[in-house]
Amino acid sequence: MLTDINNVPIDEALKRDGFVIVDNLIPEEMLPRLKDACERVINKARNGEWKHRRLVGTQFPPWTEGDDVWGVQHLLHPDLKESVFMEWYGSEALLSAVSQLIHTKREDLQFELFNLLINPQEHDFDLTWHRDAVPAETPQEKEEELLAIPHYGTQWNTALYADDCLYVVPNSHRRVRTPEERDITINDPKSHNMPGQLRVDLKPGQTVFYDNNILHRAAYFSSKKRATLHASMGTIEGGHHRAKTVFQHGLDWMNTEDFKATLPDSLKTPFANTQAMAARAGLDKLETKPIH
Repeated sequence: MLTDINNVPIDEALKRDGFVIVDNLIPEEMLPRLKDACERVINKARNGEWKHRRLVGTQFPPWTEGDDVWGVQHLLHPDLKESVFMEWYGSEALLSAVSQLIHTKREDLQFELFNLLINPQEHDFDLTWHRDAVPAETPQEKEEELLAIPHYGTQWNTALYADDCLYVVPNSHRRVRTPEERDITINDPKSHNMPGQLRVDLKPGQTVFYDNNILHRAAYFSSKKRATLHASMGTIEGGHHRAKTVFQHGLDWMNTEDFKATLPDSLKTPFANTQAMAARAGLDKLETKPIH
């Protein structure tokens, strides 16, 4: 059983706090390879060669305006030709951690997202306080309803360099917002004074897993190098509940034979599960409109 940096089982810590920090999910020999691959894709994104990128000024997809990059999308896309990302996404340590966190068998895992968060070059950039699947304007009754849906997956940030960009409100992932939290998320969403906020401080190689409905935001600084792997996996137990969150990023490129040829054995069943989720949701192109 995998434990966190405080020697607590990771699934217990995630359930209690809404986030958990874990050491050593990247093999030592793989860390420099991941860094090198990130440098190549970052350069492609910044010079406009890779168009699937997150641009300063826009928090959620689609990213169409601007040229200062804060994230690179679709690291598993076959056109990038960076096999180390797929190698790590399908690695034993990572799959074991995810299976423990979401209490599912390996064959029930669901292939989802793998992106990269980086420092902009020209502008500092604050993301707003948000929940990924619950828009800020959601009425309290509807928010309560959405938060009651069992959480059929997890997402994570794995820092290749020291990273203190993420802020969370511990234990906010399964309750409606307080009146003050609601006011901030709607009227002052980039506030630096959210009650109970915690800055997540990651050392190189550490991973923070977090419930995407925890209240969270991020601060991006142009002066501080960042390359943080940002990914998610789910479980088939969720039926179609994760479809909107995942497919809002536009994943139709995963339907190509070129992509399928890159899948290691450890990810073939998880990808088949993702295709089945898309079919259940009526989204055979693996695309849907953005949530926000």
